Amino acid sequence: MMRPCLRTLVIALLAAVLAACSSAPAPTPPSSSSRYSIDQDRAPDRQVDIAAIPEVVPEPLNRTMAGNRSPYTVLGKTYHVMPTEEGYNERGVASWYGEKFHGHKTSNGEVFDMYRASAAHKSLPIPSFLRVTNLDNNRSLVVRVNDRGPFHGDRIVDLSYAAALKLGYADRGTARVQLEAIIPNGAAADRAVARNTLQNQQTLRVANSGDRFLQVGAFADINSAREVSDKLRAMTNRPVFIRSISNANNGVLHRVRIGPVNDAGEIRRITQSVVAANLGNPYTVAE
Repeated sequence: MMRPCLRTLVIALLAAVLAACSSAPAPTPPSSSSRYSIDQDRAPDRQVDIAAIPEVVPEPLNRTMAGNRSPYTVLGKTYHVMPTEEGYNERGVASWYGEKFHGHKTSNGEVFDMYRASAAHKSLPIPSFLRVTNLDNNRSLVVRVNDRGPFHGDRIVDLSYAAALKLGYADRGTARVQLEAIIPNGAAADRAVARNTLQNQQTLRVANSGDRFLQVGAFADINSAREVSDKLRAMTNRPVFIRSISNANNGVLHRVRIGPVNDAGEIRRITQSVVAANLGNPYTVAE
């Protein structure tokens, strides 16, 4: 039988333990400074069968303004979306992103799936297709670009976890890669329409009543208008677009314009550059 003094001591100790438990703060859930449920990106917990990752087959594109607003600003830096991916070829560092972003919307409203081969790029039109080659092991695959990024460091592309796994660098985080744009077969006409539609949408989105534009030329041949437009885009950060209208002779004139440009000094500088490049004699017009 327990002695009275020992029983008293045991009761006192139990009371102290209970009091300490009742006053201890409840554990706090992990904090998150963004809309994502985890702070640090990571690979999935389960094993991923590389053979089960579906191949990306380039297909004709249907682009909208979703994800293609240009220019746009992230972390204080401004970026411009390319009017076309044709001829794009770049070498640099690739990273990958995974579980933190899995199930969340990408820049064009699609849902990011880390188990499919996709990519984020700062300036390629969305969607588009890239062939990515790991320069360290020569593995190559095609990915679908449907997101914006990466915006940190010197990386040129962010691939989904699945794409990084297939290229053999998911365990290392980054790899040296070669990027090459892929144009879907048989999509030349669709590509031209999509490009002109995107450019016109971008221009109309920023245009206001009273805005001024620089008209560089008017062409009966659409290919001539596109050739001049492409040269102008290499000279200015302002939108360049083609406005096609019917003329009195039942033909079509394709007017190449820059803008909106409302600053007189900028109008003068662009005009001088265009004349010096022998691309025409621009004059201001109102939309």
